[in-house]
Amino acid sequence: MNLDKMYLVNKIFNNKPIRTIWDEEKEDYYFSVVDVIDALVESKDPGDYWTTLKRRMIKEEKSEIPTNCRVLKLKSKKDGKYYSTDTLNMEGIFRLIESVPSPKAEPFKLWLASLGKERIDEIIDPSLGIQRNIDYYRTKGYDEDWISKRVDGIQVRKELTDLWNEGGVHSNKEYAILTNEIYKEWTGMTSKELKAYKGLKKESLRDNMSRIEVILSDLGEEATKELAKELKPFGLEENKVIAKMGGNTAKVAKDDLESKLNKTVITSKENKKIE
Repeated sequence: MNLDKMYLVNKIFNNKPIRTIWDEEKEDYYFSVVDVIDALVESKDPGDYWTTLKRRMIKEEKSEIPTNCRVLKLKSKKDGKYYSTDTLNMEGIFRLIESVPSPKAEPFKLWLASLGKERIDEIIDPSLGIQRNIDYYRTKGYDEDWISKRVDGIQVRKELTDLWNEGGVHSNKEYAILTNEIYKEWTGMTSKELKAYKGLKKESLRDNMSRIEVILSDLGEEATKELAKELKPFGLEENKVIAKMGGNTAKVAKDDLESKLNKTVITSKENKKIE
């Protein structure tokens, strides 16, 4: 099991969050069984419901579903800690639904099918995923110039993480450490501190940046990418040095602009309207 090729991509069904993992190697979704049950049935304790159902499946139905479960560490909605959680891929969830009587079963099947089609379509034509992002930002009221820069930044980010991967940095945790080095260098704050400064909680940091902040963020990552290409760092520590260098490129540009404007260009909690 290559955990570095697995990504949390939470999905929502009827306002119910379904903790979902995308396995890049297998090209398959894995859904938290407890979350699926919570979305399908009215149960005060979906975990207990699943335990009872699993026992019945094994003893009475001789079902293979419980043995096909993949146990993954997922973040609890209650306390934020990570616990071993039963998950099933899309095929397994379709089979599970047959054992869970619920009026929501058919809508849930349609929802699952739409996820599969969405992913297949985007594999065939990656531009569909980009277009989906564009449409999302338009519905949120972002202007076209901001959207263009944000979408460009998504591509730069993908190219940067690919380079980090080639340079011996593989986990999302390490990606976050390197990203923080870039942020700290040009903003003076970690991404967590910057979110607090902007008054954000769970919202996306990038999606709450002004146009100039997006440009500076992209500059820091683009510079880091070009430096990594040229200097070929390997491992976390060497890449941290390069990330700081890339972040400093954005800092020089920010400091120069701020000296001419005589004000900060980093939007705070009191002034976080996207321009």
